[in-house]
Formats: sequence, C-alpha cells, structure tokens
Amino acid sequence: MRYFIDTEFSELGPHLPIDLISIGIVAEDGREFYAVSTEFREADCSDWVQKNVLPYLLGVVRVGIGQASLKEIRAAILKFCDPEQYGKPRFWGYYADYDWVVFCQIFGAMANLPKGWPMYCRDLKQWCDDLDNPKLPKQDSTEHNALHDARWNKQVWEFLNLVGANKVFG
Repeated sequence: MRYFIDTEFSELGPHLPIDLISIGIVAEDGREFYAVSTEFREADCSDWVQKNVLPYLLGVVRVGIGQASLKEIRAAILKFCDPEQYGKPRFWGYYADYDWVVFCQIFGAMANLPKGWPMYCRDLKQWCDDLDNPKLPKQDSTEHNALHDARWNKQVWEFLNLVGANKVFG
C-alpha cells in the first residue's frame, strides 16, 4: 500500500531539534489521516512557521485523531498503516527528507519503526528530477497544511505514474 505523507514541523537549528506540529497521510485506497501534535511549543516556532503553518492547522478534523500526543499519533498510524490489513507500506513524500525524519521520530528513531516497514521514504521530487522535471499539477488547496499537502503528493504520484515514471521507482 502506498502512503503519501506530509508533516509540518518547527526547526530552529541544531540547538532545537525538529518538532512535529502536524502530520497528514493519504493512502492510495483513499483513506486519510490527520493529526496535530499537542507536544509542540508554539513559542519555539519560527516566524515563518507562525505565519505560514499555524493558521492552517485543521481545527475540526473529520479524519484521523485531531489533537493528540505523539504516543496517540503513533498508535493511530500503526492502525492506519497496518500491514496485515493493507499490505506492506511504501511511503512517498515531496522533498521528503525532513518529513521522514519527523515521521521516524514519532516512533522514537528510525530503528524503532515497526518490523517490516521500510527505513526510507520515496521522494516525489527526486522522481520528478529523473523525468526531466515535467510541470507538476497545481495544488488547489492550502499549502503548508499537512493533509492538503499529502493529498497533493498523491496527485503528483498519479501524474508522474501516467507519464511512465513507474518504470523508475514503481
């Protein structure tokens, strides 16, 4: 099962680690997950995050679990991505390096990911580069909202797959 992920996070450099704000996951079968961490500190967010991310957090959540601790988010992701029910997960993101680090930190560290899960995230931007950067579909929803961005990531994958890119990454 493919899962398209996006996170919003706070990062102020080496003295303050990357801190999850929200996560959106869209499964290839159409299921959606969204959660906002109760553990990030708004005071530790950069001016850019305060202006471009925090106003777009979803207050009323119809999917996922809404506001939750990292422990609750981890449990909900385990259920959402259950390999026994949905098959082995394959994660995709756009410029996904930081998203993957934040995702892994939900489980403690990359080494703590569930058994059988990949220790990497496939990157849509890299796939796009391999295809000589075709013009991607425009995102019609709010950028820097993790769920909206995860939905767009799925749309990008579908687009790249149509142009024959599945031969590169599948």
